[in-house]
Amino acid sequence: MSMHGWQAMRSLSRDSSVADRRLTPGTTRRVLGYAAPYRTQIGFFLALVVVEAVLVVATPLLLKSLIDDGIIPKDSAVVVRLALIVAGLAILGAVLTLVERWFSSRIGEGLIYDLRTEVFGHVLRQPVAFFTRAQTGALVTRLGNDVIGAQQAFTSVLSSVVSNAISLVLIVGAMASLSWQLTLGALALVPFFLLPARFMGRRLAGLAHEQMVLNADLGTRMTERFNVAGALLVKLFGRPATEDHEYAVRAGQVRDIGVRIALNRSIFFVALTLVASLATAMIYGVGGVMAVNDTLTVGTLLALTALLARLYGPLTAISNVRVDVMTALVSFERVFEVLDLRRGGGQVLRDVSFSVEPGTLVALVGPSGAGKTTITALVARLYDPTRGSVKVNGVDLRDATLESLHDAVGVVTQEAHLFHDTIRANLAYAAPGATEGDMVRALRAAQVWSLVESLPSGLDTVVGDRGHRLSGGEKQRLAIARLLLKGPGLIVLDEATAHLDSESEQALQKALDEALRDRTALVIAHRLSTVRHADLILVVDDGRIVERGSHAELVAAGGLYAELYKTQFSEELDQVLDVRA
Repeated sequence: MSMHGWQAMRSLSRDSSVADRRLTPGTTRRVLGYAAPYRTQIGFFLALVVVEAVLVVATPLLLKSLIDDGIIPKDSAVVVRLALIVAGLAILGAVLTLVERWFSSRIGEGLIYDLRTEVFGHVLRQPVAFFTRAQTGALVTRLGNDVIGAQQAFTSVLSSVVSNAISLVLIVGAMASLSWQLTLGALALVPFFLLPARFMGRRLAGLAHEQMVLNADLGTRMTERFNVAGALLVKLFGRPATEDHEYAVRAGQVRDIGVRIALNRSIFFVALTLVASLATAMIYGVGGVMAVNDTLTVGTLLALTALLARLYGPLTAISNVRVDVMTALVSFERVFEVLDLRRGGGQVLRDVSFSVEPGTLVALVGPSGAGKTTITALVARLYDPTRGSVKVNGVDLRDATLESLHDAVGVVTQEAHLFHDTIRANLAYAAPGATEGDMVRALRAAQVWSLVESLPSGLDTVVGDRGHRLSGGEKQRLAIARLLLKGPGLIVLDEATAHLDSESEQALQKALDEALRDRTALVIAHRLSTVRHADLILVVDDGRIVERGSHAELVAAGGLYAELYKTQFSEELDQVLDVRA
């Protein structure tokens, strides 16, 4: 099938319901805004498309003259001259196609780059709360499929609309100039071409949608089972035979829908070919009789046949142009939905005010959900306050650059995150300029160099998905080594020893002591016994600081801190008694 035929099939295979969708006001104007940097290239691109469309008609008309004016009169000079012109047009068409593809790729890939970088940067700058609600797969789809769908608006859809519209006008005009009777006869067969194509197109669109759903379901199942946490769950609780059977059922559904799509596409192609063949037979039959009766030349007959072969593809594509355009615009709209995300959230903290003096350790304690993590997130500028300010060395964090903030403030979370990369790469993420010697010193200070040194690949050992090849204590110590490489003056610590065994806790505590030496620290304390020597303890409850003072002062005051400490001390004592019993 010709290129026009393939474009028609692709158009008909799309979901036609998208044509009825109402776009968000202003979408088209925003789309044109993205086209502005490429308007010169788009102009050249469209000019080439127009010239290429003209060549579609030029060749059959030249063949008419070659036969009528050269072959039949036996004029070899005319034959050679016209044959050379046809060959030249073929070469020109090939060159134009290459140049057109170059412009198309420059425009399309440039647009993909613009959209992806803008969406990526915008999403990364959302507050952490956004990522707790957002579905990662959906965001990746917006950066992948929807961005590619959007760029097609300026490449395949734009070129298809312009090329097919011009080709259709020129082909019908050329055919009518050669024989209006045969042209009307060919156009009379159009409904027999379009109606089955529309029917099969809707069927293919439905099957394609079903295939996408089934593939997504299959992909989700593999993703869930193939990551470390999912694989562990399957090993611990799963039934291998059941897993194999359920996967086989889903894979079988994908196989069956693939067979149905292939069969329907074959029927579609056969139907198109059959109608086109019948139209060609009609032209040859009626036109042949006219040629026998000398009312039509042989060259005209062959030119009409050649033009007819080029007619139905553009005709089908034009009839579905709204589907093509709306499909591309809807992809743009989905990308804009991400770009229009705004930071927001309800009020969590109220009347919170305190200062951390240089070289001191301030602890945040309180019940779960009190607002402790939100306070540390403000210091790390994971959020910006809606009222008031957070200052480091007298500078409002909203006025500081992210680079200077990262140099001044270091954070160790309760669960350290490591990328699926080498130890070296994970350390260098915090300090790209760090030498191997710097890394070794940081690892020694973090009490983890002996482990790294014992590994077969040392610093080049891959830690696995989320660092799963390492224990919790080892991951935390690597995170502290990463922090020491950065060397910030202010440490924000969500107590990292809360869920570790005693041996790991001791090693990690030594690493923390090294990290906190001569530094200012703001620490979330889950175990109150670990912050008895803090310079200041802030008790947070329901988004407010309800008590402040030293450990001794707060215990003596008999308030919330004393209650929490007494409860926690009793639980620890019960655990000790149970062990002794």
